Amino acid sequence: MKYIFVFLFNLLIVNAYSQNSDEKLIKEVLNKQITCWNSGAIDAFMDTYWKSDSLVFVGKKGITYGWQHALDNYKRSYPSKEDMGVLDFEIVKVQPLGKDFYNVVGKWHLKRKAGDLQGHYTLLFKKINGAWKIIQDHTS
Repeated sequence: MKYIFVFLFNLLIVNAYSQNSDEKLIKEVLNKQITCWNSGAIDAFMDTYWKSDSLVFVGKKGITYGWQHALDNYKRSYPSKEDMGVLDFEIVKVQPLGKDFYNVVGKWHLKRKAGDLQGHYTLLFKKINGAWKIIQDHTS
């Protein structure tokens, strides 16, 4: 019985460490997004997303699919660094959904000369080839 308890205790510690490590990596992805956006690098910003036709974006204009479509939409909506402004995130919740999936809920704020924008987001992350990628983005 003692060995079972020790095994289960060690398993809990390993899982907690793994979860904290994954949360840290996901927050690094979000920080990379902020850095890339604020430097005007939309292509680098999009590196944080799953490069697939199955990528899902949900926004005020409805649902769109595909990494390239998302990139094209960003470039059309934000044609210059001035239009992009300065992005900031407030992470509200980071929640594991399974071994290779996380849900992130937060707030975003975009400071621009043309007028500030803000709203909320829900991101679904999946670990793909050892890297955390956004596979679904619902931003409002």
